[in-house]
This record gives sequence, structure tokens and C-alpha cells, in this order.
Amino acid sequence: MRVLIVSAPLQGHLLPLVPLALAWRDAGHEVLVASGGDALTVDLGGLAAHDVAPGFAFGRIAGRVLLRHPLLARRELAGRAGTAVVGELFGAANATFVDAVVALARRERPDLVVYESLGVAGGVAAESVGVPGVVQENNLFPAADLVAAVAASGPMRRHRIGPPAATITVSPPSLTGPRPGLPMRAVPYSGGGEVPDWLLSAGKRPRIVVSRSTVAGPGGGDPKAAIIAAAPGVDADIVLVRPPGRLPRLPENVRTVGRVPLDRVLPYATACLHHGGAGSVLGGLAAGVPQLVVPGPGDRRHNAEVVARRGAGLAVAARAITPDVLTRLVTDASLAEAAAEVRDEMAAMPSPSDVVPELTALHG
Repeated sequence: MRVLIVSAPLQGHLLPLVPLALAWRDAGHEVLVASGGDALTVDLGGLAAHDVAPGFAFGRIAGRVLLRHPLLARRELAGRAGTAVVGELFGAANATFVDAVVALARRERPDLVVYESLGVAGGVAAESVGVPGVVQENNLFPAADLVAAVAASGPMRRHRIGPPAATITVSPPSLTGPRPGLPMRAVPYSGGGEVPDWLLSAGKRPRIVVSRSTVAGPGGGDPKAAIIAAAPGVDADIVLVRPPGRLPRLPENVRTVGRVPLDRVLPYATACLHHGGAGSVLGGLAAGVPQLVVPGPGDRRHNAEVVARRGAGLAVAARAITPDVLTRLVTDASLAEAAAEVRDEMAAMPSPSDVVPELTALHG
């Protein structure tokens, strides 16, 4: 069986699809990945990949869209635009590579197409070659809402996107409620990389791992300065992963590290702190560590509020990060208990390998 995996050309959109793609391959199927941009700069575990978006620049696309919709842009930067802006943003993004994905599908003749909820070019490709399309959630929003928002955007209205043959849901029900579809465990995948030995074991003090988005953009605030200022008042070690820009003199309990696979680092951490991207949220939940989420644009405020509502972490603006807040993050037993509950809930969900046979049956 030949399976085409399609994502928007961004790391945070492709990486959540890789565990399922690898499960397909390990089951003996032929897998081809269609994406582009920085998504293809990371290790995909040997999967064959095709660049359908050479020169893709999401920043330029987003800038044009937000300039055309200034009122919506304000709501988006505050994280209050729902799916209105994301539909326009990813409608414009998909329009740049949808024809290439369709051409690839017509040439390779897949038996099934799997695409993420903001990579609807995959749904167009499935429709164009008459094979089942499967949409996989890669965030905490219902896939159907995101697919509909992108499909309704101006640039994508000329393309037909049929209803998916199946929807894979990865959001733990205790966070967002039960959803129709085929549940699957969200398996973090960071694209490989080396990890210093000191991050592969627990430290003498609690450890907070601070990561940042793979997509640059405005809004949300940079928590770096507040974290460094608060650090001397916290009895914990703080690790800044890929810190942006130049750093001041760091307190003795703050260290920096380059790009590391967070799925290997977080199991040894006490807590994590990040920008609120869905991959970071699900990665922290899978590791069972409390998280401090800095609300920001897009889905990041929503994600922060979902985590805080579940009790598995805190939603705190960058400017409000203090020694007391960081101390609570690593000492509040209720946060750790809720995070562990969600970790166990996710571990009990079907794995990608469990889901492959059910999806294979869609081919008839």
C-alpha cells in the first residue's frame, strides 16, 4: 500500500505526523512525505520526502494576510481570533503548494493520503486521485473546524476537499472533551539530535526546561528576561533551549543548550516552560511534567487556558513570571498530579501502530 503524508511546510506541522508515517513504514507500506520549508531540514527517520514548497516563507505570507485584515490581526495577536485568521493564513499558505501536491499524487498514485488539519492540500490531492483522505489532528482544536476554515478561505475556494474517510484525534479527552473520530496517542517527535549527558538524568534540584517556538513572530512576549531575573530567587536549575539573541550574564542556576530533542529531555525534568504551541503542550503532557505556558497569538492562548483549566500547568504572561510563580511550578503537588494523570491517559490511547490496521482497511 502506498501512503502519502502531507503537511504545511513548517516543522511544528510535519513532526506530529512522523510517528504515524514511521508506523506505516514499519508495517511494510511505502510512505512518501510531501512538505517543505524548515520541515524538511530535520531528521525524518529515513522517510522519503518531496519538497512541494521550495522557497516557502510563512512570515511573508502571514504579513500580507494580516495587513489585509487589520482588525482580525489585532484579535489574532491577542489569541482571540478563533479560526478566522488561521483559515486565511493557511488558506494562503496551502495555495502556494496545493498544485504541487496534486501533481505529486497524480504521479505517485497513492492508495491513501494522510494530512494534518492545516495542510488541506492533502485533502485536495486525495479528492483529485479518488482515494481516501485521512485528517490527523496536530493541535487542541477540532480538526473539522480547522479544515473548514482553510477550505473556506479565498485562495482555496476553487479546490474541492471531500469529507475525510477518517479523522484521527490526538487531544486527551480530559482536556478538550470527547471527540468523534479515531483516537490515537500523540507521540512526541523532535527530529533527532544529540543530548548532553547531564540532561539525561535527574539533577540534585528541580529542573525547569525552557523552550521556544520554531516559528518566529510577534505577540506573546519573550519570557527570557523575566526568567533570568527571577532565577536567583528559585531553588531550581533552569535550562534555556535555543535561547534567542544575546544573553546577559546568567545566574549560577541557569544554563543554555542548543537544539535538543525535547522528547528525550523532558522525562528528566521537573517542569517545562514554553510559548504554548500545540507540540510543546502535547510533549509536556506526554512526559507528565507541569508546564508554564505563556499565552500568545494564534492557538497559544487557547492552549494555555486548556492546560491551566485541567490543572496540569499555569498560564502566565511573560511579564508576570516571578520567583514565586516558578517556585510554585516545581513545588505544587496538584500540578504534578494532574500532569501525571494526563500522561497516563495519553499512554492508554492507541499507538500509531495500533491505528495503522484500521486505516489500512479504508483502502478496501
